[in-house]
Amino acid sequence: MNSNETNEQFETIIGRCRDLFAKKLRDYGAAWRILRIPSVTDQIYIKARRIRTLETTGVAMVDEGIRPEFIGIVNYGIIGLIQLAHGVADQCDMTPDEALVEYDRFARQALELMKAKNHDYGEAWREMRISSYTDLILMKLNRTKEIEGNGGRTLVSEGIDANYMDMINYSVFGLIKIDFEEE
Repeated sequence: MNSNETNEQFETIIGRCRDLFAKKLRDYGAAWRILRIPSVTDQIYIKARRIRTLETTGVAMVDEGIRPEFIGIVNYGIIGLIQLAHGVADQCDMTPDEALVEYDRFARQALELMKAKNHDYGEAWREMRISSYTDLILMKLNRTKEIEGNGGRTLVSEGIDANYMDMINYSVFGLIKIDFEEE
């Protein structure tokens, strides 16, 4: 694989995530604007824990697999970045079109971060197991919860936004492996 193919696969996956996000905006509007950052983190946590349970047990009691949970992590990660940028609202204060503009802004930032890290790490993520992405997401969630518990302050570490970006990218890597490498 080369970086151009990775970039194309990344954009395809983000496009699929965005499509679901846009459909949910039509159904619910930007109702998520009321979520505080710890609530967004907890939503991502629920999804990552379900992925780990499915990976560990191989049994799903709900007829959905790992793929929808990774999509959920991508979308909630972007929601978290939007919330960090705009603050929490007491009511839905963003139109679907405005929300999609913000979605696209943060999706582009995630792509640029992936390109930079992929350059430095030489596509090492392709040799990793999907279960490692799950564990890394759970580790990032634990870090995020600690940062939230410290009022968002860190001494030397990246902030909540950087952790959300990494969770988005690990989820996209998982989706690339599920959607492209199993074909």
